[in-house]
Order: sequence, then C-alpha cells, then structure tokens
Amino acid sequence: MVSHAVRGALAATAAVVATVLPTTPGSAQPSAADALAKYNELSEKASRLNQDKLKAQGDLTARQGDASKAEADLGGARRAEQDLRGRVDVLTEASYSGARFDRLSALLVSDSQQDFLERMTALNILAADNAEALQRLTSAVDAADASSRKAAEAAEASKKLLAEIDEKGAALQKQIDEARTQYDSLTASAKKTLKDVGDQSPYLAPPGTAGRAVQFAMAQRGDAYVYGSNGPDTWDCSSLIQKAYASADVRLGRTSYDQAKAGRAVTRSEVRAGDIIVYYSSQSHVALAIDNTRAVHASTEGQPVKVAGIDSISVIRRVAD
Repeated sequence: MVSHAVRGALAATAAVVATVLPTTPGSAQPSAADALAKYNELSEKASRLNQDKLKAQGDLTARQGDASKAEADLGGARRAEQDLRGRVDVLTEASYSGARFDRLSALLVSDSQQDFLERMTALNILAADNAEALQRLTSAVDAADASSRKAAEAAEASKKLLAEIDEKGAALQKQIDEARTQYDSLTASAKKTLKDVGDQSPYLAPPGTAGRAVQFAMAQRGDAYVYGSNGPDTWDCSSLIQKAYASADVRLGRTSYDQAKAGRAVTRSEVRAGDIIVYYSSQSHVALAIDNTRAVHASTEGQPVKVAGIDSISVIRRVAD
C-alpha cells in the first residue's frame, strides 16, 4: 500500500516536471511521473510537427509568390516579343519594298556627293535598326522561354509543398490525438498543475524595444495554446514571440526555426529580458526571457501561456536591446 508520504512525493514530482520549461523525463519509477513525462514527450513531437507544417506553409507562400512573378514576367516577355516581331516585320517589308539598297546602288542613283552621303546614312540607319530589332527580339524570346520555365518550376514546387502540408497536417493531428489521449490518462492533480496559469503578478518591463515585446507577451498570460494559432487570444509558441516583437515594430519569421536564426547569439550567462530562448536540438520550441532565470511561453495544448524557469536551452538569440 502506498503511503501518504509517497503519494505526496508523486504529486510533487508531477508539479515540478510540469512547471520546468521544457520537461526532461526522469527515471522510470512513479507511474504518475511516467505518464506526465510521456505526455510532455508526445507534446514536444506535436510541437515539432506543428513548426514543420508552418515552415512548409511559409515555403508554399514564397513559391506561390515566385510563380506569380514568373507568370507576370512571362506575360511581359511575350508582349515585348510580340511588339518586336512587329518591328522586325516592318523592317523586312520595307526592305522588300525597295527601302533596302546596297552601297553600289546608292552610288549609281545618287545625283551628287551629298546625295550619296545621305543615301549611305539612311542605309546605315536601316541596317542598325534591323540588327538592333533582331537582337532585341532574340533576347525577348529567350526571356519568355526562361520565364516559362521558372513559372513551371514554381508551380511544380507549389504542388509538392501542398502535398507535404497535407502529409504533415495528418501527422500533426495524429500526434495531437496521442498527446490528448495521454493527457486524459494523467491524474487530476497533474492536470491541475498543467492548467495553472502560474505567476500573474504585475510585471515591470525594462525600457526599450525588447521590454515592449516582453510586456506584450506577459499580457497574454492565461491565454490558451492552440497548434498553429496566431492570436489574439490563442497562441502557439512561435506566434506569441512573433506578435510580441511585432508590437515593438520588429519583424520576425513565423516559425521557431526562423526565430532560432534571428538577431545574434548570446550565452546563457548573458540572458536578459527579451532574448528568445530556443529549446531542443530540433529547435521546435521558443520562449521569451523575462529576466535571467525565467521565460514566458506558450507551452503546449492543455497549458496556458505562463512563466516558467529557463532550462534545457538549445540556443539564445538577441534581436533587440
């Protein structure tokens, strides 16, 4: 029979594992701790798949932009080709109508030296115009061909990305379902700890851009986590960081992968409010430091936006002072 002391220890273990950001599974002993560790593991995998899907969606938007530009370039190139073909046709018609003549014929029909020079000037101008028109036509045809290839490549890339997004979306939903099932298996005490909004005390942000970003993130404490959400009342980890810095007029990428490359790297001892804390070797989770020991983050489904201790850091990025 499990004693009250052991039950208390299990509850304490669950509380600690749920509060530290992110959780590292402990030794396999109490079933409550095991269940919580498994839940955190499944949630981390879901978070990684969520970021993968967001990245694919961002890539798709970029490729669709490339395709639109290529189509516009193709249209312009074809119009230029059509105009130049008309110019070449006019010059060709002029040649067959007698406007084209050689040096000897110019000499034979000229009435004077001045007349000869004028005829030669006209001959040179016509030849130069014809050569220029032909060269520009060749360039226009080449440009149209290149634009056509780019448009086809961008369209094919978009098609592949759409399939990838569907695949990642299905994998994400499966992972979310597994995490939810695991969540349902947790004890009432563990669930209560996960749902706890934590420190809600007033926060005085430091001055400057970074402080404004942190102030925004801290104002979202208690909001729910939703995979792929962009606010304003529900978030995933990277959307919270993106919108926090957007409120301070700093533009960041949408995914944790983008944010893991933003700004410049700083060491753990240098961490200060506003630094982006990137977790796991996969860099699939981000938080915003509020001081040297704590960060605010949208953790995962079943937990609100809240403050937790800084731990298990992959990289730290400073994007503003």
